[in-house]
Amino acid sequence: MSKKIKKSTTTVKRSSAKFIFVVGGVMSGIGKGITSSSIAHVLQARGNKVTAIKIDPYINVDAGTMNPTEHGEVFVLRDGLETDQDMGNYERFLGEDLPSINYMTTGSVYQSVIEKERNLGYEGRNVQVVPDIPEEVISRIKSAAKTAKADVTLIEVGGTVGEYENLLFIEAIRMMRSEMPEDVAVVMVSYLPVPGSIGEMKTKPTQHAVRVLGSNGVTPDVIIARSPEPVDDKRKEKIARFCNVKVENVISAPDLESIYDIPLNFEESNLSQILCKRLNLSPRKKADLSAWKRFVRSSKAGTDTVKIAVVGKYFTSGDFVLSDVYISVLEAIKFSAYKLKLIPEITYLSSQDFTDKKNLKQLKKFDGVLVPGGFGTTGIEGKLNVIEYVRKQGIPYFGICYGMQLAVLEFAKNVAKIKGASTEEINPDAEHLVIGVMDEQREKIANHDMGGTMRLGAYPAVLKAGTTAMKAYRTKEISERHRHRYEVNPEFIEKLESKGLVFSGTSPDGKLMEIAELPVTDHPFFVGVQFHPELQARPLDPHPLFTAFVKASYETD
Repeated sequence: MSKKIKKSTTTVKRSSAKFIFVVGGVMSGIGKGITSSSIAHVLQARGNKVTAIKIDPYINVDAGTMNPTEHGEVFVLRDGLETDQDMGNYERFLGEDLPSINYMTTGSVYQSVIEKERNLGYEGRNVQVVPDIPEEVISRIKSAAKTAKADVTLIEVGGTVGEYENLLFIEAIRMMRSEMPEDVAVVMVSYLPVPGSIGEMKTKPTQHAVRVLGSNGVTPDVIIARSPEPVDDKRKEKIARFCNVKVENVISAPDLESIYDIPLNFEESNLSQILCKRLNLSPRKKADLSAWKRFVRSSKAGTDTVKIAVVGKYFTSGDFVLSDVYISVLEAIKFSAYKLKLIPEITYLSSQDFTDKKNLKQLKKFDGVLVPGGFGTTGIEGKLNVIEYVRKQGIPYFGICYGMQLAVLEFAKNVAKIKGASTEEINPDAEHLVIGVMDEQREKIANHDMGGTMRLGAYPAVLKAGTTAMKAYRTKEISERHRHRYEVNPEFIEKLESKGLVFSGTSPDGKLMEIAELPVTDHPFFVGVQFHPELQARPLDPHPLFTAFVKASYETD
């Protein structure tokens, strides 16, 4: 007599957390970061708790040592990690601060695995590239989701499918999807070119990209079709047929007037509903994009123009201009201009062009001048010339980090008449180092301990009553993000103040000068800050210092 087989009562445990991976097809630089940010925003607008992660396929442990003209801006998180600029996009679109666990590089992943192996974390077994590296990636992703208590976690994988560098991260997607198929979705952002000599939108590169992704065991659920113009139904049907996705899951993403239009375009295409259905994620409410729509309308409602010159050293790369190096600064200017119902006209100028003082006259056509952060000696003479010119001409000036240090140095040279004044970064043997290395940084520099060792992340500051800074912030105590090794030398503070420079913001103990400015009786707006206020500017919450600068620039004759 055969035995009766008892049915198993064990049920498969489903994860409450959902994960959406965003990968790139065909080519880089087509907007994976903005796509991830926009998806995060529309899902957040439905009442979900959303967080976002960036995976960089570089061996660098963090973004702090990456060349800005190759990789773009270094974005510093509140807890001090130096990251890719896409982390800034996530924060701006989500309106939230993100922790360091939300950013990883190939270097940081390998470093963690090796440290674990050295500490016998693998209990003596052989450690292999697969599965141990992808498992570390998955562990970090799940940890970030748990830390944020997120309903949905967006994970952007840097690079393009088919590249050797991101292959292990694609493997992590395959492993996660195998483990929890109902909780993991994949979005491919692919480019549909329209060759001028042909005049027809081509889908074949996207088909090839999907095929390459499939060869690694991963297929997309949604294809974001980036293109110069809207994707027609015929191309959508062709992509759907050859890429094995539903027609409605091919989302047209043409070039738009502003990146801030993208969430609205996605919602019109029902993208959030498609993803919620794919992940069995019950929408908590209809997407509420009313605040975002008001912001987008305000960005197009201005009638008067404010002309701002940003004088930097990292704008040029060969024959091309790279605005991404200062992307947070540029966006912060825009947010404040929109709030004031102004049209920002931002011009990028290379500081090296102003080494010749004959070129300074072109600055007269601008309403305000901003000098952003930077490092090294390149273009410094030009920046000092610019600062002297706008100070004397009464053109509103905003200096950030190095832009503050150089403003103090220019004042020391030309107003306080401190002979031989310099910054230790430019000339460590100068007679008077008005800007010097911070005490805790000196040993690190001597030992070449340079990666992730600057003064990084958020620090508090106390403001002085009656100053431009205090009027802008409307509070006595602030917290801002930093990234620097040098500071104003306290030996010269009394001398500088006696000549009219005001240190309107200091560290709580009064030792570090965080903000320097000239009184409004001497200049309409001349402010330098040691921190990076642009990192905390948001579309729906512009930064008060940028707003004060843009306002002064517009109102100054």
